[in-house]
Amino acid sequence: MTIDMSQFFQVFFDEAYELLAEMEKLLLAVDITSPDPEDLNAIFRAAHSIKGGASTFGLSDITEVTHILESLLDKIRKGEMALTSEHVDAFLTAKDIIKTQVDGHKLGSVVDQDAVADVRMLLQSLSSDTVLAVAPVASFTDAAALHDAADYAVAFRIEIPGLSARDSSALMSELGLLGAISQIESSTDKVVFQLKTNEGSDDIVSICSFILDPSCLKITQEETTAAVNATKESEDDLGYGFFEPIETMFPPESSSTPFANDVNKTTVEPSPPVIAQVVSEKKTSAKKEAEKVTASQESSTIRVGIEKVDQLINLIGELVITQAMLEQRTQDLDPIIHERLLNSVAHLTRNTRDLQEAVMSIRMMPMDYVFSRFPRMVRDLATKLGKKVELITYGASTELDKGLIERIVDPLTHLVRNSIDHGIEMPQTRTQAGKGEIGKLSLSAVHQGGNIVIEVTDDGGGLHRDKILAKAKQNGLPVSDSMSDSDVWQLIFAPGFSTADIVTDVSGRGVGMDVVKRNITAMGGIVDIRSAKGLGTTITISLPLTLAILDGMSIKLGEEIYILPLGFVMESLQPAVSDVKEVNGQGKVVKVRDEYLPLIALYRCFDIEPKFTDPSDGIVVIVEVDGKKAALFVDDLVGQQQVVVKNIESNYKKIPGVSGATILGDGGVALILDVAALLRSSR
Repeated sequence: MTIDMSQFFQVFFDEAYELLAEMEKLLLAVDITSPDPEDLNAIFRAAHSIKGGASTFGLSDITEVTHILESLLDKIRKGEMALTSEHVDAFLTAKDIIKTQVDGHKLGSVVDQDAVADVRMLLQSLSSDTVLAVAPVASFTDAAALHDAADYAVAFRIEIPGLSARDSSALMSELGLLGAISQIESSTDKVVFQLKTNEGSDDIVSICSFILDPSCLKITQEETTAAVNATKESEDDLGYGFFEPIETMFPPESSSTPFANDVNKTTVEPSPPVIAQVVSEKKTSAKKEAEKVTASQESSTIRVGIEKVDQLINLIGELVITQAMLEQRTQDLDPIIHERLLNSVAHLTRNTRDLQEAVMSIRMMPMDYVFSRFPRMVRDLATKLGKKVELITYGASTELDKGLIERIVDPLTHLVRNSIDHGIEMPQTRTQAGKGEIGKLSLSAVHQGGNIVIEVTDDGGGLHRDKILAKAKQNGLPVSDSMSDSDVWQLIFAPGFSTADIVTDVSGRGVGMDVVKRNITAMGGIVDIRSAKGLGTTITISLPLTLAILDGMSIKLGEEIYILPLGFVMESLQPAVSDVKEVNGQGKVVKVRDEYLPLIALYRCFDIEPKFTDPSDGIVVIVEVDGKKAALFVDDLVGQQQVVVKNIESNYKKIPGVSGATILGDGGVALILDVAALLRSSR
């Protein structure tokens, strides 16, 4: 039966991207002076898996690069070659090339063949380097890895029924990567291979599963002579001579050696110390346990297209609206006569809320999806600028809505680049200032209520107040020397603002920070800056966890209902007549605990006939955006509720002071206010 492999291409692409990301993460974290063998094996397996998949689907260009990469990695992991920084740089370059090749096959994008040829030549030149690694001194705890040091310690007999000649050839080619492969039997009923290798049966199953159903495999294992001899030699090296076999102490009359070369014959072998056996058993047990956990995790997840998740969230939004309608319709019913109906509606409300939270959690992704992009960027940019930077991340498991995750990448990229370029000093400058020559750059994420707070912190030179003020005056911005530090720091978000002395490909054009502020504000977030000269800078971003559903306060203007996002609301109150003042030419202000706040009459913003025109008759809601406060004058407060956000711009047009819309329980439409835009217009 012929299988159409094209249906599995998307799976291969997804897995290739994941493996490349994992490879980059491991390469950036590897200790060049003393690399962890497990890390080297993991990097090798990633390259090997990509090669196997590419070979299965006939993507020869990817196969050729990964084959050279894999060969070089194999030499390093076996100790035939010492790992150097040149190797890591080459592997990262190769990873980039392989990604462009995968993109080319998936998206049809153009692949720079000259770059591909260059990276192949680079890897081949490094492969010819014969610098040997220093062999580690064996210890008792290395007893579990003795077989790994032997050449082809295990022989596997692989029996496959009904294998075609084409698949047989492809399978031999792939299995040959694990060791010495030979075909010992071939018939119409079955094909039998013998594979001598140092790898386990899981690797064999993994490779075979690309071509055939692994359930039809029959794999048997036996130890080879090399393993026996290697074990004995290793035991002698470790000092196991204290446990001499009886044949050594009392030689038999026959001159034949008791260690025959036929593995099928019964032989007497020296027993290693008990401590080595215990360690080996513990390691084997731990490995099996880890494999069980990995298998459990793999079997408990599925890939689902994001469009299906979005459709599900939209349906949940409609269900929330319907539930709100039912709840409103039953408010006037007699609680005694309709007790069972009201209990059912209350039960529906609880279940809807739980269902809504469960479905929303599907769209939540860990911040590691964003943070994992920066180690490579920090490494490359610091090298380019001649700086030394250590990147530290906290809260990578903190979750955020996928829509926000994708939109926060660009602002964070600008902030990280600015911290490295403008914030962290050159090594010699840091040393002269009494700091370590390696600068610290940290990214953190934490939940605070219904928001996520992301911080970008560096221990560099901090912001220069005088320099910022001078540049602001030069650009014609309204500034004064009496401005507070927080107001001065906000000037760097002005369009076209940059204090860089020269324009480079990294910074200096003044088009970064204003984009950061605009994008974050568009997501309903706020940005705050704290800085101290010589100590560093911290930029804090606060975002709602999701844009699909938000907690809002319903307010009334005349006959209309509006929604205020609860994250901006500080308090509400009814002012006294004496607390409302008129500022000549500037409008009205309201006094709240010895602080005068600008008063924004919403009925004027939206041209609505209000119920009250005197603030002392109505309600003022105190809101805060970017550290700036204002008082919104409304007729009445209706209540607090969760609302499903609908995009009004794509369905109608952009409305000043409005960020979206929602459907109320009575079926009416309520506009969601853009608090930041209202405060900007008032200023």
